[in-house]
Amino acid sequence: MPIKKILVVDDSPTERHALMELLIRHGYQVVTAESGEEGIEKARAELPDLILMDVVMPGLNGYQATRTLTRDETTKHIPIIVCTSKGQETDKIWGLRQGALDYLVKPVNSEELLSKIAAL
Repeated sequence: MPIKKILVVDDSPTERHALMELLIRHGYQVVTAESGEEGIEKARAELPDLILMDVVMPGLNGYQATRTLTRDETTKHIPIIVCTSKGQETDKIWGLRQGALDYLVKPVNSEELLSKIAAL
């Protein structure tokens, strides 16, 4: 199934805007959320084809939101790519163990992100 709609979950307005611009420029429809809680709500309401999830956010962090979404009947089919500044190998392993399909460290390389999306 081709990726059309992408949910970007990030508490940083700058990061959200940068990802949104990149994705829209490449023909994707983008929905955004500013927190883990809002990300879960929007994922259930919008049923995007892909979620890009930050980790460090106030309230519910990206690991918790990813775990919630990958265990929810409504959203467990949606692939999640974690996009975070947490670059340790243990962070990556933990993110993947929460159910994320992939893990990218910020600043996200545009070409790498687009090729991962295209490969889905």
